[in-house]
Amino acid sequence: MGVVFNTETFREDFTFANSPHAIRRFPFPFHEDKYMYAVNIEPHVSGPPGSVYEHPIDIDEHYVAEMRDRVLVLDEDPLRCQSLPHMITAEWDLLELLMTCMAADYPEHFVLTREANRWRWINRPLGVDQGFTFGDPTTLPRPPMEYVTRQCQGDFCLVDQRNGNLWMDAGMVTTQADWSLDFDLGMNFMEWHGPVPLAHEIGVFERALKFLLNLQQGRPVRRLNWTMTVNPRLDTSPENYHKWGSDRATVTPENVGHKLHLRVELQGLWRLPRSNAIVFSIRCYLIKMSELVTVPKWARRLHRVLRTLPPELVDYKGLARYRDTAVEWLSRHDDGASTSPGFGPD
Repeated sequence: MGVVFNTETFREDFTFANSPHAIRRFPFPFHEDKYMYAVNIEPHVSGPPGSVYEHPIDIDEHYVAEMRDRVLVLDEDPLRCQSLPHMITAEWDLLELLMTCMAADYPEHFVLTREANRWRWINRPLGVDQGFTFGDPTTLPRPPMEYVTRQCQGDFCLVDQRNGNLWMDAGMVTTQADWSLDFDLGMNFMEWHGPVPLAHEIGVFERALKFLLNLQQGRPVRRLNWTMTVNPRLDTSPENYHKWGSDRATVTPENVGHKLHLRVELQGLWRLPRSNAIVFSIRCYLIKMSELVTVPKWARRLHRVLRTLPPELVDYKGLARYRDTAVEWLSRHDDGASTSPGFGPD
């Protein structure tokens, strides 16, 4: 049975919501009742059926609505998709990775046929039927990275490896949590992670860079990152801060359950075969507090995590204006019982 796609919005009237199935498969990011940075990288292998980890690329009920929102973002700001000229081989690598994964794991929605360099791509949910020559950008209506990432959930950064470092040299970034591709393009790994507090002091990024420089083809890895968002906005970019920044002051004890969302990024990293670049995928999942507390373990744990979060992380993640309101509201759903180990529901 194929995925059933929601009709919903991530702006203006904000009709986004998760089905009970989507709530249960949400990638809750806390394995214990407190939080501090860690590299927390694990192999990106197939997980339990129905989970967000079942397939390398997760396509869910929000797919069509998210792709429509991406079009709106790009229409307003084409610089959300950029690629330096030397990344064209990596762009084709990314196109192959995404098309082959989507076609293999969701054949009811996506079809890829290949005869040597002549490829045909069918995307039924978006009404696409495109023949093209792999490696020849003139046979596609858009450059290969932009073409394929307009049809795949999540943001994608193409990272070049040279001179013992990683460089952010291409990307499609329309669902980011307050960072800018236009600003970071051309920066190295340490430069684009420069604003993150505490992690540098404890050596998180040095260890992560060393690990990623040795990432092997065919052995992708993943990690989870998180923050919180007021209203279910996918686009919380610095470029659009004037649209969403003031939302932080609108959370009240009466509306926090509906307005405040836990925002989790499932981040995947693959070594690409032709270019030797790394693709960094950043898939955003949103869940409102009233949905999250339907899982009692998550309600207890999020209350305890937010209550004990270090002040530096409260400031960095932009939670200061509503953290106390959220903690008070969540406390009503924390009966003091012990929480079981691990991320998943009991």
